[in-house]
Amino acid sequence: MANAEPSGAVSIATRPPAVPAPGRFDPAIEERLDRLDREATRHVEDARPQSTREGYAADWRAWLRFCAEADLPPAAVRSGTLVAFVEWCWHQPARPPKPGFPPGKLTAPSTIDRRLSGIVVTARRQLKLQLQPDIAEEARALLKAKTKAMAKTEETRGRGPAPALLVRHMEQIAAALPANRFGVRDLSLMTLHFALAGREHELAFLRVRDIAEDPEGRGLIVDVRVSKVAPREVEVVYGSRAHICPVRAWRRWKEDAGLDADPDGFAFRRLHNRWHTALKGGLDPETVGDILTRIGARAHLDIRPTGHSPRRGLVTESARAGNADALAERQGGWAKGSKVMRGYREADDGFRENALHGVL
Repeated sequence: MANAEPSGAVSIATRPPAVPAPGRFDPAIEERLDRLDREATRHVEDARPQSTREGYAADWRAWLRFCAEADLPPAAVRSGTLVAFVEWCWHQPARPPKPGFPPGKLTAPSTIDRRLSGIVVTARRQLKLQLQPDIAEEARALLKAKTKAMAKTEETRGRGPAPALLVRHMEQIAAALPANRFGVRDLSLMTLHFALAGREHELAFLRVRDIAEDPEGRGLIVDVRVSKVAPREVEVVYGSRAHICPVRAWRRWKEDAGLDADPDGFAFRRLHNRWHTALKGGLDPETVGDILTRIGARAHLDIRPTGHSPRRGLVTESARAGNADALAERQGGWAKGSKVMRGYREADDGFRENALHGVL
């Protein structure tokens, strides 16, 4: 009994082999692991939408310019340096100045906030820095204070938020579109963009097979596979206004352009300038926004719509109709309780939820 092992002890014969700590493998294994790390980073980067990659790259270039001027190494991503970066960005033009041209507007607060995100993400993924989740908290606090002070002085920076594309705007555009295949395509693009509360790249990368008829005839089921945040499936119902109904507009465009012949092709395609035939190439995200701006100008709207206008428009109109926020969140792929989404319809809340209702 004296030689019996204590209760719960593991015998030497059955004890699992020790696992080497990171950095203690032999050189050949270390090299393989480093290669896998690099390939994993590249794979994640390649899976991101092109617009996101370009945005992060621009954010990092701004960080590198700041580091060069401040004589700091790019890896010096810390709370204090991010605060200094916000101060530096505040006095920078939104775009690099061109020789012979007057300086443009100063960088908008929303751009600076996005740059902070881009820098932190790039530092974590590319430089493998172990950064605290709240690394940019003090920098954002400074940015918030500067934004508040800017409002008091009525200073304007950047282009400001995209205006919401409302139902009345779409009715004006529908009446002004040309009676040809360009008009058919642009109407479908605009109405489906609005119905999905979509982003430009989500519309650009849709395939014909991603837009299916509901088996019970209630509308369309759209599989948004390429998205900045996460894929989602969106049900698009019939509109009460037939001339701007996204379901009817899609069917007409699909039939008119003969899209059934190539279900793997892009849902929205370029058209031949002379013959108006649908080409194989799709529309890039920037072109999606350009089309909305162009057809808005043709209709002489009181706003200048951009590629983000339909997304803001659906949130605004849905709130006006009394729909729950959760419905718009699901439609546009926002996170639950998204403050960004609620900011899109903030201007309407004062009329929908007003202390004067039932008083005067």
